[in-house]
Amino acid sequence: MAQLPVPGRAGPDASLTDGAAYTIDPLPAEPRAALRTLVDAGHEAVLVGGCVRDLITGRGATDWDIATSAAPEAVSELFPGSVWENRFGTVTLKGTPLVEITSYRTESGYRDRRRPDAVAFGASLTGDLGRRDFTINAIAWRPDDLATGRGTLADPHGGIEDLRRGVVRAVGDPDERFDEDALRLLRAVRFSLRFGFAMDPATEGALVRAVPATATLSGERVRDELLRLLEDESIAPSVAFARWEELGLLSVLLPELSALRGVAQGKRLPGDALDHSVRTADALPADDAVLRLAGLLHDLGKATTLADGQFIGHERVGAEAAEGVMRRLRFSERDVERVTALVRAHMFRYEPSWTDAAVRRFIVRVGLDRLDDLFALRAADNAASDVEEPAAGGIAELRARMAEQREAPLGTRQLAVDGHDLQRELGLAPGPRIGQVLASLMETVLDDPSRNERETLLAVARRALAADDAGLQEPDG
Repeated sequence: MAQLPVPGRAGPDASLTDGAAYTIDPLPAEPRAALRTLVDAGHEAVLVGGCVRDLITGRGATDWDIATSAAPEAVSELFPGSVWENRFGTVTLKGTPLVEITSYRTESGYRDRRRPDAVAFGASLTGDLGRRDFTINAIAWRPDDLATGRGTLADPHGGIEDLRRGVVRAVGDPDERFDEDALRLLRAVRFSLRFGFAMDPATEGALVRAVPATATLSGERVRDELLRLLEDESIAPSVAFARWEELGLLSVLLPELSALRGVAQGKRLPGDALDHSVRTADALPADDAVLRLAGLLHDLGKATTLADGQFIGHERVGAEAAEGVMRRLRFSERDVERVTALVRAHMFRYEPSWTDAAVRRFIVRVGLDRLDDLFALRAADNAASDVEEPAAGGIAELRARMAEQREAPLGTRQLAVDGHDLQRELGLAPGPRIGQVLASLMETVLDDPSRNERETLLAVARRALAADDAGLQEPDG
């Protein structure tokens, strides 16, 4: 009886085939309890998909997918508190690790190349596996003894052999699989890169033919797949986007990035602006996919700003282009603001001649919460250019000078007065003028932190308001 292979092994044990006995030891409590509940209620239930794939290749599973003969209504009743919010029969159980239970189903008609027009429950396990995308995801484990983790593998499409050979191959006709859902093209590339697998020639040919259909994918789905690529520490962005470019995906899904191909740069490392951009993303941590995205997009402005060997204002143009990309892909407002701010600021140049007030203004302009991101982006940009920060006048010196300003007021909330004071003491009505006065007082304090005293700031505000009012009066005569 086959046991779990040694973690890190390239492929499954040679004895594993369709119908082979296979023991999961240990089978975690959460999926074991879910399987037992379904089986005890008289339903067929199996582990399926990515968790089985990763178990038999020694990678270990974190999320658990269960397929069952039970209808979704029955599953929902068996698991009080579970969530069922879709027409595909997937019921999500609360808790960690994540367990999702999906009823056996068949699908037909994909007019939008994303969702089936019709979903029918009550299919067999074989029928359910036949609708899946790739053979390596169409392997199931049927429990024989949940107490010991003993069970049997179901592999009607040869997924185990494809895992052994290191091949990503579509289930059945690859043209049909990609015609059903264009997102499968991106998944095929990601699985190939993640596992270091080759693409089955017929599957790759169908993928290339289907590339134009990816233009119909929703921004959200492309975004999620893009983030999965960027957050996978086993996939270098430079390798991933080289593959996207080779297959034709890059020009369809990220034309702004593709436009950097052929834009020459005066860098010590070979390559153009696209090569530099993906190397910058390589140099950023995979545990922060949005920061990696900032590295990927930071030089988008170079596609349109080259003049006399210089990219004048490319950071501003690039920030606008990055915002356009991220809004098209439906990123959150927080992520859009973060990335565009970093792209806009990435060309900052610190000089030792900066005054303390200039250092304080830099902190405020960038934002306290973005400084570490900006310095990480600069370090990655340097690494992708094969340059080093100068020992004198570099980021280390700037960090030291910023630390000296840690106690200085760096935001209007740290002022000795607030909007209520301005209303009460100066008679200002609620409205935008209060914000304007506070911004002016912030400038005063950035110049000289010692002036951050209530009476001093109120006096400054009175003088400023008086000057404004005088300027608004009609001249005599």
